[in-house]
Amino acid sequence: MNYNKDLFSEFPSISSKQWKQKIQFDLKGIEYNTLLTNTLEGVHIKPFYHAESFQSLKIKENVKEFSICQSIFIHNEKKTNNLALDALNRGADSIYFTAEKTFDIHSVLNNIEDKEIFFKFLFLDLEFLKTLINSNKKNTLFINIDLVGNLAKTGNWFFSNQKDHAILKSILDLNNSNNHMLGVDVSLYQNAGANSVQQVAYALAHANEYLNLIDKNNISGVKKINFNFSIGSNYFFEIAKLRAFNYLWNKLAKVYSYKLEAHIFSKPTFRNKSIYDYNVNMLRSTTECMSAILGGTNTISNIAYDSIFHKKNEFGERIARNQLIILKEECKIKDSNVSDGTYFIEELTYEIATKALQIFKDIESNGGFIQQLMKGTIQRKISESAKKEQDLFDKDSINLLGVNKFPNLEDKMKNDIEIFPFLKKKKNKTVCIPIVEKRLSEKIEEERLKTEN
Repeated sequence: MNYNKDLFSEFPSISSKQWKQKIQFDLKGIEYNTLLTNTLEGVHIKPFYHAESFQSLKIKENVKEFSICQSIFIHNEKKTNNLALDALNRGADSIYFTAEKTFDIHSVLNNIEDKEIFFKFLFLDLEFLKTLINSNKKNTLFINIDLVGNLAKTGNWFFSNQKDHAILKSILDLNNSNNHMLGVDVSLYQNAGANSVQQVAYALAHANEYLNLIDKNNISGVKKINFNFSIGSNYFFEIAKLRAFNYLWNKLAKVYSYKLEAHIFSKPTFRNKSIYDYNVNMLRSTTECMSAILGGTNTISNIAYDSIFHKKNEFGERIARNQLIILKEECKIKDSNVSDGTYFIEELTYEIATKALQIFKDIESNGGFIQQLMKGTIQRKISESAKKEQDLFDKDSINLLGVNKFPNLEDKMKNDIEIFPFLKKKKNKTVCIPIVEKRLSEKIEEERLKTEN
């Protein structure tokens, strides 16, 4: 047998038109368009994709291999450092610290060297940030200052619009190659119910507020912006979402003549996670991590299967980390190259990018992202999208195993809940309407908890 012979050379090629004619014949008079699936993004999924007709974009690949990140909340500095060192010894490549107040920097970062360290600060303190930047000699820091993200999430500035931006400008003037100051929290929009197209558009418009600041003040030290995405369960759409963002970001950066990279940081969404049949959360987060990898993520931090109702615990964190290690080292899924040239993903990428660009242009023509937040336009659009998705879930058109599909009614959770898993309503005075994250299954879960004995 000649193994060099083209395997399919004996078969005639079939055109897209011929496939469509065959399908139309088999439908026996039913309209071909009935096979098209309409999505919440306004994307039409076709029954087949063909080399003659699919549309693609030239996407610059900048990820050789994704990094595994462990997320840790800073409470006690010494314990935090021990947790970080333990995670790094057990397979993590980087650490994501969250802090709600200033802390002893040396104690937290003691013996951590040559790593990527991410921070999320729930405060804005100029002197503390200066100390952190000036003391960093051994690691690459992503400090993730996100004034716009804080405004969107809380409805308020840290101090005021003018003071927050003055602090940010002072910090950006101190920038160097080891410190990347800016972050864009796109995860908020996904967890609040924004669809894939909206997330890409809002990521661009959100970041463009910082690009305008950089351009206006002639700041040259910014080399990377960290984009924090949440990844949902619509497997191929999530791959296409990240690819579409990557393509549009490179286009936008060129407009400003910047060599400004987007570092993509991803976590599985909380929107589809459940307290009932919670082990299914591991299956959901595994496919979501796979989408993140194939979409071109630089760094992934997985979430524990019980994170929405249990306090952080060693078992849950270890399982979450091991999911990524298995994908990377045993399944050998390390980068996004395998999705190149797949007709369906390529066309999804094209459609999401095209629709997201139109939304981005509309935001910019109406004053920009901050102004649209202050008017409540962004919040309204996300709420509309979230309601459509929630309605589909309530009608069982969107299924969550163990929740509205094949629920185990013997599963009792009332005595197993350590942290409040539902939307917390706050009545703080705000300058704009905050964007609120909410899980799809909350209503069902609350009703079931009331009936538990």
